[in-house]
Amino acid sequence: METIGQILRNKRQNLGLLLRQVSAYLDIDQAILSKIERNERKPTKEMLEKLAEILKLDKDELLIQFISDKIAYEIADEDCASKVLKVAEKKIKYLKSNPIPKLT
Repeated sequence: METIGQILRNKRQNLGLLLRQVSAYLDIDQAILSKIERNERKPTKEMLEKLAEILKLDKDELLIQFISDKIAYEIADEDCASKVLKVAEKKIKYLKSNPIPKLT
């Protein structure tokens, strides 16, 4: 199972794109993109959308990988991680069917 950084690096390399080409497209420093690919830094949602475009990846699938990485790294060391995910899934279903009104 690949991390978001590995997915991005592998796809970039398979397309024959250089770090400098992709970082220029994103308007970021090469070092930042390199850190993202090494999972030392997290991309923004805006970066992910641009990366999906230039790397010809499905935007929704890339976002799913990104969010799942964030969740996995957050709870991986917890003994009850699987239970946490099950409870979170139930909470998500509840929140979708019972939206909380936004304060204005």
